[in-house]
Amino acid sequence: MKTTEIAKTFTDLCRAGKFEEAGKRYWSENVVSVEPPETGGAMARMQGRKALEDKGKWWSDNNQVHSAKVEGPFVNGDEFALRFEFEVTPKGKSRTTMKEIGLYKVRDGQVVEERFYGVS
Repeated sequence: MKTTEIAKTFTDLCRAGKFEEAGKRYWSENVVSVEPPETGGAMARMQGRKALEDKGKWWSDNNQVHSAKVEGPFVNGDEFALRFEFEVTPKGKSRTTMKEIGLYKVRDGQVVEERFYGVS
């Protein structure tokens, strides 16, 4: 499967709010996820499908998502980028808007790395 096809299907799943399904469908067993160190904390760098599934569960358990917008995909060779904008209320905090870019690296039909860039 070509990167453009994977990017389109991955994006469509995210737009439908099926982030977990997108990961289960396309993450490699050894996928790496990198968040900005200043916001990622203990989850700034994680590796492996199970670790990313646990990270996703933590996110959904600790954030009430009011809306999600997904723009893209923007494809370049074996990579694609998505722009996310979430309206969320983190547990114990005020509602906020979160914007980030996700850069995904594809190899052999699977996402082998995802790297997130937040707005500073």
